[in-house]
Amino acid sequence: MKSFTPYLNFDGRTRDAMTFYHECLGGKLDVQTFGDSQMPGPPGSENRVIHARLEVDSGFIMASDSQAGQSVTFGNNAYVCVDCSSVEEIERFFAGISAGGTVTMPLQDTFWGARFGMCTDKFGVHWMFNCDKKG
Repeated sequence: MKSFTPYLNFDGRTRDAMTFYHECLGGKLDVQTFGDSQMPGPPGSENRVIHARLEVDSGFIMASDSQAGQSVTFGNNAYVCVDCSSVEEIERFFAGISAGGTVTMPLQDTFWGARFGMCTDKFGVHWMFNCDKKG
């Protein structure tokens, strides 16, 4: 296995969420709507996002909107885990993503030798941030 890729679904808010993540994490963002792809869907789906991909270094997050009339229910069973390469990076990413959301575990040093924190962002997505401390 090479990697796991988080794929998020939103009810019409994918562009907003992925733009927010792009502003916080940087990288390259590509967004395509149902209309752009000429994919058939119920009326009202044309401007909804069929696929978005945010690539940051070697990691990425993908997302899409549901089709018009389909609902999305957020649960508490999935997290996007970001493995950071420095304390400066984890501090910056955590501050950005948690802005307007809820911090469930502030960044702190852990028993496994890392700096770690958890939050739920303003779109209801759960995040974990980890940065292994260099010995």
